[in-house]
Amino acid sequence: MTAPSVTPSQVRRALLLRDEIALLDLRHEAAFATGHPLFAANMAAERIALEAEMRLPRKDVPVVVYDAGEGLVAAAIDRLGALGYTDVRALDGGLQAWNNAGFEIFRDVNSYAKAFGELVESRRHTPSLSAEEVGSLISGKANIAILDVRRFDEYATMNIPGSVSVPGAELVLRAGRVAPDPKTTIIVNCAGRTRSIIGTQSLINAGVANRVVALRNGTIGWTLAQQDLEHGAVRRGGIGLFEGATVNARDVAYRAGVKHVGVEETVALAAQIQRTLYRFDVRDVEEYAAGHIAGFRHYPGGQLVQEIDMAAPVRGARILLTDNRAVRADMTASWLAQMGWETYVLDGGYDGALEVGPPTVLPKPDPSHRYRRPYEGTDVDAGAMQAYLDWEYGLVEQLRRDASHGFFVI
Repeated sequence: MTAPSVTPSQVRRALLLRDEIALLDLRHEAAFATGHPLFAANMAAERIALEAEMRLPRKDVPVVVYDAGEGLVAAAIDRLGALGYTDVRALDGGLQAWNNAGFEIFRDVNSYAKAFGELVESRRHTPSLSAEEVGSLISGKANIAILDVRRFDEYATMNIPGSVSVPGAELVLRAGRVAPDPKTTIIVNCAGRTRSIIGTQSLINAGVANRVVALRNGTIGWTLAQQDLEHGAVRRGGIGLFEGATVNARDVAYRAGVKHVGVEETVALAAQIQRTLYRFDVRDVEEYAAGHIAGFRHYPGGQLVQEIDMAAPVRGARILLTDNRAVRADMTASWLAQMGWETYVLDGGYDGALEVGPPTVLPKPDPSHRYRRPYEGTDVDAGAMQAYLDWEYGLVEQLRRDASHGFFVI
């Protein structure tokens, strides 16, 4: 029996109209990273049974699957059907047909979040300093604070000397503690570019009094400049809001079009079963484990912005965020809204019964199937690192050619 299919033009039309659609690439991540449509999400065919119900919460959501000629589609449609998904179709002609239609192919992973980050820097002229300039500030004992916005495990592997771990969405919550002196220059870094751009612009948008700059090109740029790295650091930034942070974060969310809802409105959102609703708790893992609102999946805010294609494969879905301190949800929501998501923040909800326990974590894929990011680990492949930076710098122009993103920048 021939699987029902849909053309590349029909998929693109659904994306442009903000209809709900999950465009799934069935190859392993390493193959996915060689090229895919902008809003495609990777779900390897053999992992459908593990991932589908967490990542595709509505069983009647339109799902389109494709490969690059490997013959994965028919079995994947059967697997999704066996799990109860009722609207699953093949992309007619697969990835080659998408390319033949003249539509853009994007390399790497988390591509549209990275492209969005480049657009933010282009539109807002997010300030940055080179590795050499930051190195000079460190050696001159300047009044600086270097905030590393990657996951803590990435930070512990290798970090800029003297830097403190403050993962992405925690920045506005913790900057007042890490850099209490408004004369301190805050330098934000990640591995490459995206998270440092978003982190730097988050602090600027939220109105921190300090001068804030990104470390241009992150640890990749630092390594290419042959600067020394630390290994095994455990410094973490404590909680401390700068003056006006909570109010300012709420205003940033408002300007981005985020809607704030109470518990009753949240129940009403969940009751609209014809729409996909993703619910994410954007706090750190220890807070989540100590007590969280039922039905909310853990996803730290900074990582959620970078990995939104992994967390929420259904483009056009709604996203609801929660955070008992508000600022992390507001700042995270502000970025997701600018990326074209219909985004909500739950006000309150923590005065009732909370669930206790660690988040559900999907088993990791076979390492041989993963795409190895050029910034992972401690070995240096200068050519791969430079090629990665060159690709990121070209993303704004590729977005222009693709013309389907719908992003805006406040």
